[in-house]
Amino acid sequence: MKTRAELIILNVTKVRDNAIVIHTLSREYGRKSFLVNVRKGGPMALFLPLNLVEAAITDNPRSQLSRASEIVSRHPLNGIRSNVHKNAMTLFISEVLYRVVREGVYEDGLYEWAEKTILALDELPGGYAAFNTRFLVELAVALGFAPETADLLPFMDSEDKDNLDALLRYLSFHLGCELNIRSLKVLRELYATR
Repeated sequence: MKTRAELIILNVTKVRDNAIVIHTLSREYGRKSFLVNVRKGGPMALFLPLNLVEAAITDNPRSQLSRASEIVSRHPLNGIRSNVHKNAMTLFISEVLYRVVREGVYEDGLYEWAEKTILALDELPGGYAAFNTRFLVELAVALGFAPETADLLPFMDSEDKDNLDALLRYLSFHLGCELNIRSLKVLRELYATR
């Protein structure tokens, strides 16, 4: 039996020439991965980080991996995809969400907050260089541990040029896992050239 679900694409893993696994965040499932059949050489633009899509979900009783099909875009995100700086920020945001929210974990209201954040970035006309800092603070709030400035002091060091590293260490501490966000270096290099 198929059910429809709204999904946010966090990451994609290629498993065969004609199949991928999409790692998603949804209102119904929380963080969940789905197997998707794709045409060899077919367009992969539908599966870009933070894309908002809708899909038909079919549970497989013999596997923990459900299938997603009939996938359609719910919002084109033209404001993000036409801007190299915003597009790079989606790599950072999707990687943080992918590493912070564990498979099978459901956080009430997290999907709605993430969708609102993506649409806000898409619509933002300018001044988005600090958006990643705002995103990390709001993510901490959405996860239930809102940082005050004093809370971040133990996580800061003299080399922090912004609050991103301190916020990531703060999240790591509260989540009990190391967050090694590779896209942060790319994001910093890109914004340094502005």
